[in-house]
Amino acid sequence: KSEKTIIQDRTMYEGVYVFMQNNRAMGHLTERDFETYMELFEQMMTVVRQPDLMIYQKASVPHLVGNIQKRGREYEQSIKLEYLENLNQRYDDFIYNRYKGRVMTIQKDELDFLHQPKDLAKIIDRIDNNLFGLFANSEFQIPNSEEPIIRNS
Repeated sequence: KSEKTIIQDRTMYEGVYVFMQNNRAMGHLTERDFETYMELFEQMMTVVRQPDLMIYQKASVPHLVGNIQKRGREYEQSIKLEYLENLNQRYDDFIYNRYKGRVMTIQKDELDFLHQPKDLAKIIDRIDNNLFGLFANSEFQIPNSEEPIIRNS
């Protein structure tokens, strides 16, 4: 209900459609826990507003592995490739098949917005265009010539 702009790193949708579904499929979540999680999700969705724009940072598994290695966090070093592959498949399914809001996809493998100011500027320009540009509220968006927008709806 806040009137302020809110930027959120992860959404409740990801918790349900990506991480929870992945853990359930891999046998790490009981049916009882799944049902409890879904009940809580449904209750939360009655009071939470859908984001104005979902930004999907799509990365390949090798890119994800590289990030994990760069961070060097002990607890991340044992993450299996299968887990990362499953997450990527579930993210794609969520973004392209389940989520009905506006989405802007960023191909992470091709950008280094942490170290390259030009890459960050491109992303900021695309976000501004999606939220405030001439076609911001239309059914479609004119793609950036350097990187197509996968879907805006």
